[in-house]
Amino acid sequence: MITVHLFYHGAKGAARAFAEEMESSGIADAIRAEEGNLRYRYFQPLDDPETVLLIDSWRDQAAIDAHHASPMMAKLSALREKYDLHMTVERLVDEGTGTDERFIRK
Repeated sequence: MITVHLFYHGAKGAARAFAEEMESSGIADAIRAEEGNLRYRYFQPLDDPETVLLIDSWRDQAAIDAHHASPMMAKLSALREKYDLHMTVERLVDEGTGTDERFIRK
């Protein structure tokens, strides 16, 4: 599994408005329905109201590549432009919990 953390940065509530429109327009649901998508959820940091975090997980790189080639990307890019958002990205590859399992409360 590959997880990407996309931090959307805006001004005057733009990042939150972007995430809300992604949800209300159905674009987020369409991405969730794409082959290989495992997670697509927005969060807002408590200490930064002008940033929204998207946690986006995919089965593998092929699924990400197919997503990037999909028609959804044009719609998503247009909304980023509409809200004048800037992004930072973190990419993580899941190697399982390993020895961390003992620290995870279930």
